[in-house]
Amino acid sequence: MARVTGFAEAGFGTLMEELQWRGLITQSTDPDQLADALNGDPITFYCGFDPTAASLHVGNLVQLIIMRHLQAAGHHPIALVGGATGLIGDPRQSGERILNPKDVVAGWADRLRSQIGGILETAGGNPVRFVSNYDWTASMSVIDFLRDVGKNFRLGTMLAKDTVARRLNSEEGISFTEFSYQVLQGNDFLHLFDEYHCTLEIGGSDQWGNLTSGLDLIRKVRGANVNVFTSPIIADAQGRKFGKSEGNAVWLDPAMLSPYRFYQFWFNRPDEEMENLLKVFTFLPQQEIERLVGLSVERPGAREAQRELAWEVTSLVHGEHATKQAIEASAALFGRGDLSSVDADTLESAVEGLVSDDGEFPHAKAGTRVAEAAVSAGLFRSLSEARKTIASGGVYVNNSRVEDQDALLSDGDFLSSRFALIRRGRKSVGVVERI
Repeated sequence: MARVTGFAEAGFGTLMEELQWRGLITQSTDPDQLADALNGDPITFYCGFDPTAASLHVGNLVQLIIMRHLQAAGHHPIALVGGATGLIGDPRQSGERILNPKDVVAGWADRLRSQIGGILETAGGNPVRFVSNYDWTASMSVIDFLRDVGKNFRLGTMLAKDTVARRLNSEEGISFTEFSYQVLQGNDFLHLFDEYHCTLEIGGSDQWGNLTSGLDLIRKVRGANVNVFTSPIIADAQGRKFGKSEGNAVWLDPAMLSPYRFYQFWFNRPDEEMENLLKVFTFLPQQEIERLVGLSVERPGAREAQRELAWEVTSLVHGEHATKQAIEASAALFGRGDLSSVDADTLESAVEGLVSDDGEFPHAKAGTRVAEAAVSAGLFRSLSEARKTIASGGVYVNNSRVEDQDALLSDGDFLSSRFALIRRGRKSVGVVERI
């Protein structure tokens, strides 16, 4: 479990100050009231995660990082994995969701709980509490829902919510199912307030309307003031959202996005994103972040900020061992390490970008001439060019220089009995898959 720097240790007077400096609060209830809650005695807070996919993604990671900040400060976290709301899905700007079977949603919920438990503390004196809204929603009849919950919501207010208003003005419109989502989420907050005295809900800025539904419901039926705040929707330098709904998902599940590719995603971020990403996605103290941002300006080619960002985030999500494997694979791919020490899954992820135009790896077998394999891998236009470069000492198989123009690939050249990596010079790398 990655270490979290406390707000005092990080150089801030209060938790609220640190969250604001990191840009983790975009909208909130009364700022003074929220500051009193965050900076005072421990409170119980919650964040919801709907199993509308088999994995959380980098957008959800923002919420989990905020939860770790609050948990480290002594506040008590509740992670609501929406067994009920996951069957519906919150309204998207881009159109109606496809409803998934109950058994699929239940399986996804288990996977999400495992991912959340890998980020938040699950033991000790202040562990995260897992709840499912299916437990208190499934038993409600339609009449109970309309009488006890629905009657406290006003249609005008519901229609004015940003996402609902946009969907209403679209060609597709919005179904009653998705329209009612905000009522279900409001009821969740009320239930957690009654059951655990939960007084704070957090979520992404696109969830503001759903968050305030619960706040208004608690104020109306319990006469109590609670708090909500939202975090930013993270975008890249071109303004594109990092999220699964936009088709460029960065998943947290290693089966859906390998630790190697996850590491490379962060390592390849441009310099202009460094300040924001280091503040949001790491627990590094202010002084260290400012140092790294300064280095990215002074010596951008060194990529020290990117290297530290990739290490911190990948270690948080996948652990230090997987992160070291990703780094070693990247180094070995370009001749700076031992390829034989890289495990099969990491190796496959490392060479994914070397497939041919038809989406498959070029093939070879033991006994194929290295020069022919190098041409198949796209490193040379002709066999004569490949042989000439081998003669001059410029071709390597698995980082070992090839001395003979007529050298053959052996069984041992196929790493994990599958891939042979061929390198031309220092930077041009190709791969052939064994047949």
